[in-house]
Amino acid sequence: MSNVKIDFTKCLGKIKDMHAVNNGPIVAGSDQTRGNHLYYKAAKIPYARNHDAAFDSRYGGEHTVDVCAIFPNFDADVNDPASYDFPCTDHYTKQIIEAGTKPFYRLGSKIEHGIKKYGTVMPKDFKKWAEICEHIIRHYTEGWADGFYYDIEYWEIWNEPDLDPDDSTNKRCWSGTEKDFARLYVIASNHLKTCFPHLKIGGPALAWNEDWLERFFENVREFNGGKNPPLDFLSWHWYGTEPVKMSEKGTRIYDIAVKAGYEGFESILNEWNYVRGWSAEFIYSLKTIIGMKGAAFTSACMTVGQKNPKIDMLMYYDARPTGMNGLFDYYTLEPLKGYYPFLIYSNLKDIGTEAESVSDDGTVYSVCAYDGKRAAIMLTYYSEDDDVLNKSVTITAEGFDLDNARVYITDEENTMSLYPVRTFENNTLTLFLKRNSIVYIEK
Repeated sequence: MSNVKIDFTKCLGKIKDMHAVNNGPIVAGSDQTRGNHLYYKAAKIPYARNHDAAFDSRYGGEHTVDVCAIFPNFDADVNDPASYDFPCTDHYTKQIIEAGTKPFYRLGSKIEHGIKKYGTVMPKDFKKWAEICEHIIRHYTEGWADGFYYDIEYWEIWNEPDLDPDDSTNKRCWSGTEKDFARLYVIASNHLKTCFPHLKIGGPALAWNEDWLERFFENVREFNGGKNPPLDFLSWHWYGTEPVKMSEKGTRIYDIAVKAGYEGFESILNEWNYVRGWSAEFIYSLKTIIGMKGAAFTSACMTVGQKNPKIDMLMYYDARPTGMNGLFDYYTLEPLKGYYPFLIYSNLKDIGTEAESVSDDGTVYSVCAYDGKRAAIMLTYYSEDDDVLNKSVTITAEGFDLDNARVYITDEENTMSLYPVRTFENNTLTLFLKRNSIVYIEK
């Protein structure tokens, strides 16, 4: 027996954006009933990071997003609109915005696993690279080069420069050294923040290495005259199996930045998903991602992210049709079980304010939203242990009458199905849950 206690009289702050993603919808021609545009829009996804978009031809493939794709000849005139190739990225960005989602723009390149690297090669002129990025931003926010006036606030400098050590023979994201990257970050962040003081400039999309992050902060101060360069947001990545470990890493990452002298920044986990292992257990991980266990893991991570004040946003990797997309079927693009945590969480976000919700069981996760008139609860039973048994969970609430609340269950057999017992008695309800299940309660 597990117990969850909800106190609607205790308001804890806003419901944060724990349901952002990497990449946008798939739109097939002008017919929005094909692809997944309508499902994507219904989930009210707040932000879509455009990293790795170039892997998918339906987004524009190799001609999309990456700096080397938009500015293919590095020796060209940085101020000449003819030096830029915007159409595919224009089209992709429009698809994201038409789904009601804001783009989160990663400046740099997709990861490159091939034997020859292209976009991840260190720019030969860091200042010119920063000026190229400046013109990309002006195209999408100030109308430059027949561009747009989109509200794109987040601009991220590079992706996972720490993924491989300096002496690696196969550097997949950054060909230079860690000191080289620190120099690039200093030059680019200072230039872009000077040009666009109202926008959020940040990075470095840390892959995993917390020691590298500590050295990064030391290196950027060294190259910036002893001062910290701009960092409006600190982005980092995590893959694992235990939501609490994600939260613990978020706390450590935040504390490293504070120790380095930063304050007022946002901490954004902008790549995360279920991964038990990258080698022998990776196939198990992919199978999990697209199933009910992956869906429960997703909602549990959203819950712990919401409850950690040192994490400001989560961005799931990946909504792009790939093996790591737990939202949509790879072929039909119809919703999988993992779509429903995003749909549910968007309802909590609409209500807007978190009410206190406490579980006495480490495998039961609960988050609650309340605005004085409406209430919504997302409850998750998730366990990494595939041998654990089903469980009864008793929910007790005070401060708001939950009688006649609607209770929906998503598990292996059900998808947002009305739970047979729909009435709270004395504001208490006991549910009998299968392992890896999600409950949504609303009134």
